[in-house]
Formats: sequence, C-alpha cells, structure tokens
Amino acid sequence: MAKVCEIELNGQKEIFEFDKVAKQSNGAVLAKVGDCVVLATVVCEFDNPVSEDFTPLTVQYIEKTYAAAKLPGGFIKREGKPSDFETLTSRVIDRSLRPLFPKGFVYPTTITVMVLSVDKSVDLQTIALNAANAALYTSNLPIKKSVCGVRVAKIDGNLVTNPSSEDLLNSTLDLYVAGSKDELLMIEMKTIGKDLNANEMEEDVLVEAISFAQNALKNANTSYEKEFESACKDKFDAPLVEFTIEESVISYVRDNFSDDVKDAIKKLAKSERAVELKELARKIAANDYCVEKELEFATIYEAVSIVKRELVRFMIVNEKVRADGRGLKDVRPISIETNILPSAHSSCLFTRGETQALVVGTIAGAKDGQMYEVLADKSTSMENFMVHYNFPGFSVGEAKPIFGVGRRELGHGNLAKKALEATIDSNFKDTVRLVSEILESNGSSSMATVCGGSLALKAARIPISNLVAGVAMGMVVEGDKYSILTDIMGLEDHDGDMDFKVAGTKNGITALQMDIKLGGIELNVLKEALNQAKDGRTHILGLMEEASKDIVDSKALPSVESFEIDPSKMMLVIGKGGSTIKEIIEKYSVNIDLDRDEGIVKVSGENKNSIKEACAFIKNIVDNAPQQSKKIDFEKLYSVDEVIAGTVERVVDFGAFVLLAKGGEGLVHISKLSKQRVEKASDVVSVGQSVEVKVLKVQKDRIELSIN
Repeated sequence: MAKVCEIELNGQKEIFEFDKVAKQSNGAVLAKVGDCVVLATVVCEFDNPVSEDFTPLTVQYIEKTYAAAKLPGGFIKREGKPSDFETLTSRVIDRSLRPLFPKGFVYPTTITVMVLSVDKSVDLQTIALNAANAALYTSNLPIKKSVCGVRVAKIDGNLVTNPSSEDLLNSTLDLYVAGSKDELLMIEMKTIGKDLNANEMEEDVLVEAISFAQNALKNANTSYEKEFESACKDKFDAPLVEFTIEESVISYVRDNFSDDVKDAIKKLAKSERAVELKELARKIAANDYCVEKELEFATIYEAVSIVKRELVRFMIVNEKVRADGRGLKDVRPISIETNILPSAHSSCLFTRGETQALVVGTIAGAKDGQMYEVLADKSTSMENFMVHYNFPGFSVGEAKPIFGVGRRELGHGNLAKKALEATIDSNFKDTVRLVSEILESNGSSSMATVCGGSLALKAARIPISNLVAGVAMGMVVEGDKYSILTDIMGLEDHDGDMDFKVAGTKNGITALQMDIKLGGIELNVLKEALNQAKDGRTHILGLMEEASKDIVDSKALPSVESFEIDPSKMMLVIGKGGSTIKEIIEKYSVNIDLDRDEGIVKVSGENKNSIKEACAFIKNIVDNAPQQSKKIDFEKLYSVDEVIAGTVERVVDFGAFVLLAKGGEGLVHISKLSKQRVEKASDVVSVGQSVEVKVLKVQKDRIELSIN
C-alpha cells in the first residue's frame, strides 16, 4: 500500500508517495510540488561488488518533453543526448549525495531522476535532489542521513528561499546549497549583474546568505527524517570492504623510504601524474625484504601512496610548508600573453605554475547564439554568452585521443561562465563564445579559464565592468588542526579535504563552487577561507591589470558602429523581402544586425570606411523617409493594383518618394522604377515629375509602389 508524506516547507507543500511505482527498485518515490511531478529511483546490485576501492555511483537526471505537453525539437521525435542542464543537474545530485555512502561501499548503484510533469514556478534542480534524497533515504541501502538542496535569491536586499524562475530575474544572487541537518556539503553560487556595474558580493554578505541557507537545510532535513521514517525499508546489511594492506608493509616503507617519498613528492608537485611514485614502488619491490615476503607491486604502490599522503598532510598542517616549497597563502608564478592568435578575434594564454589555459574569444551577431529548449517554456531560448572548456589528455601527459565533452568539462565551463557573465554589460547584445583549451594541468584549470577568459573578453573589446580572477582553495584537517591552502595543485586536491573555487573582481565574488570531502564545514572556517581567497584573487588581479595594459587589438577583430533609429522605420532599412538590407550588405561588404524592438542598428566589418559609408546610407534612408505616412491609414485610401497619379517629391540612391493624389507618400524602390536594370534613380525620375504609379502592397501606415 502506498505511503504518502505531506510536508510544508518554505511556503510550499511537498508531497512524497512511496511504494506506489517502480517497486522493484531498492527505493523509489513520486515527488510532487505544485504541478511538478518527479520520479526518483535507486537501484543497487549487492550481488555484484567491484574490486576497486571506490563507490560505483551513477546519477542520471532526465527531462521528458511530454512533461510540458510538447514534442522533442528537431528531426527525431525522441529524447536523445542529455542537454547541458540535464548533465549539470546530474552532477549537482551526485556531488551532494556521494558523501553519504560509507567507505568500502563497492556495490554498483544508479540513481535515476525523471521529470514527468513540469511547473514553471518550481525549481527543478531543488526538487530533483530532494526526490533523489527521499528515494535513497527510504531505500534499503545503508544511508541514514537526509541531504537536500535549497536555492536562495536576494530580491530588493532580502534573502528568499526557493525562488521561482521569475523571482530569479529580479534577484542579484543565485545561491544553491546542499547539506544535511548539521553539515554543508556542496555550494554553487553566482551573482547576477543588472547593468554595466556588475553585482559582486562581499565575503561577509555571502557568508550571511550561506548561513540563511543552512538554517533552511536544517529545518528541511529535520522534517524529512521525521516524516520519511515510516516509509523506510529495512536496511540491507551489505559488508563494507576494507581495502587495507598490512601495517607492517606501510611501516617498512615509512621507516626506510620516507626520504625517497619526500623526493618523489617534490617531483609530483610539478605534475598530476604519479609516475615518480610508481618508479619508487618498483625500486622498493625489488628489495630483498619485499622479494622474501612475496609482496606484489600493487601492495607496495599502495603503501607508498599511503605514506605519501601522510607526509603531504603532515607538512601542511604541522610545518605549514607545501610540496613545492610554497607557503600556505602563496600563489604560483603567473605569466600572461594576449592576442597571440592573429586570425582569432581575441586570445589569452594564461599560465599559473604548471596549469596553462589558452582562451580564445569569438564575436558574432545577436542571432548567432546557441539555440536551446527549456522544458517549462514553449518557445526556444537563445544563449548569447558561451564558455566551452576542453581538457585533452596531453594536458596531463596521458596518451589518449580526444573524444566528446564529458560531465567534468561541462561543469568547469559552466562555472567559468557564471564567474564572467555578471561583468558583461547587459546592453551588449552580440554573441560571444569563449573556448578554453587546457594545454597543461596541475590544479584548477577552471580558475585559469576564468582568468584567461576575462582577459580574452577585454582583448575583444567586450564592455565589461571589471576583470575577473579565480583561485582554487583547499583545506587539510588533522584532528583539531587545519590549514587552508591558496592556489592548490593536483597533489593537494587529491590528498586534501576540500575543493573550493572562488572567482570575482576587485569588488567582490561573482561565482563560487565548493565540495567538501570530510563531511561538512563550519561557517567561521568558510569565512576564513573566503578572506584568504580574496587575498589570492587580489594578487592575481594585479597581474592581470598590468597585462591588460599591453593588449594590442587582433587584426581579425571586427570594427563595429551602432546607432539608434525610430523602430517604426526599421522596415525601410530592411526593404521588401529584405532587398534593401541585402543591397547594403553587398555594396559595402558589411554585416548588419537589427534590433527591431529597440531600434538599434549595428554595422560591422573589416573596413572602417565601408562601415561608415554603410551607416551614412542607412541614416539617409531613415532621414528621408516619408513623414506623413504615420498619420494616414493607407488601407482606407488605396487598394492593391490600383493605379494613381503622383508627383516625385524626393530622389534618393535607393528609389524615389512619390506624393500621392489622395494623400500620403509612398516609396518606389529603385528596382521598381523601370523594367530594365537601373543604376541610379536620378537617371529615370526627377523631383517635380508627374508619374503614374501602381500600388504593390498596402498596410495601415505604409505603401509600396512601382512606376506604371
């Protein structure tokens, strides 16, 4: 019999139905908020453990278009490749729930979340995580802690939980936090700029918002654990596998080869690959002790890795020294080169230590953005700012080919986009694509992408409020001691307890992402980490500001002129069937982008003189447009194919304006002045000449004519 839990949280009712559908799963739930319905299932293969020391967890978030009463877009009418939003949401759920699994849980587990019905006012990422949590918490897996998500907005200076999509349009903050009653596990945050002045957030204000979210998480998880208790299945007593080796082997390596391990650590500080450790393990395995004990290479390598981790963490916490000799707050050396690619609109080669990102910018028209569908919207949306991040194998010395974009690459690109987007002037309507090619990686290539991306925007003359820098922070905790690290490298990311990325301008934070490996973080420690990140960010920004002074425009960067006209006269620029605008584009070799709602005309091209001539031509069309046409209802006076008398009032390059006998003025385009091709309108007609014209097209406020 189905069990139903109804919970009132943050002004909305959440309904969870258990034991109603997907009953062959280890756990399943139908979660409902408003008209939104989500199915979440958990399936675990207890009879098929893996032999490696990791939890084989897979999370899939899937949107079905029938949930919004529409068909999939495109030629094939069946859901296919996951959208970026689906992939990013899968990552959010995975990063939030993975810390719940105990060490040694080696059973393949899949969490599937499907959106069955959509409600535009409901945040899909929040309900998806909460549904997955409900299915996992009530399943027979050994999970005894509830984790949920909450989104926080800041509207008119007030913090609001679980805002609708419309509320977010008026917010200056988009903060998503996941955690249990007592622990913060995952944070994603971006600020939302409203105009040329980006909306950066100061560290203290952000901590206040996170504290607000933490209180909401405590209330929600307390309610979930209480209400879900009656729906929980009996927990399956799955053995937790201990991947341990004999302490005597570890002691042997520790007592006899610590100095060798320290030397290997210094080399590891220059690369994410563990080649040096493997070489040392082979050397140790050849010793008489290991041969006599018949110890396998894998066992020796594991012992060396354990000792390596101990030494790295001891140095950081007790000696306040890092593997590469830096202090805890030191940033690795940075070099910056801009516009190194002659045929690209802009480029920046940003190198920090052994991490190197080549970020390349491309500018296109407003209509050239990425088309995409949002489940809750009937119409297609347009993305005009894109950040694409690529991580080839050669960046870490791996011999593997380049395939499609993975979840990690999408996530890193999305983080960089969040960091940079708030600083772009909202009045800038063109499409911008940044591509970050990671050429070398040893810690936080996503933050190198932010730094290089900001300078690439600057080099492309995109209107930005301030430069943005990013820095990756880490933390090592041993007992009651902890150390916070600035600009972590791969070694520290692997052996540390926190991965914490902060990006922002000199005025504050624009984006943040945090994953905790040790089960939560206290707010006072988070505040300390944010302030330390500010110092590192400020240092990097200083170097970026100096580099920006040396930017020389790429010869490929297009020149652009823009101006405003009366929106009602935009059709004069376009012409019948686009004839006028096509003629201008061909004649002057330019690109023209029109905003018909705002009346903005943007002309771009490689030749500045041609751009100026095209702009003058367009302004001439507008300035010489008939003034009376707006006051006369042509549909009441004239009909199509009617022949009437008129007088040529003005002759321009593109045709002639004729004053009509019954009132009003109409345009005879140059292509309609004669049956033969006409080079100049003045060759056919002159001012004051009486003509007979035929009505080709009539609308309420304008009329198109031809010489009869």
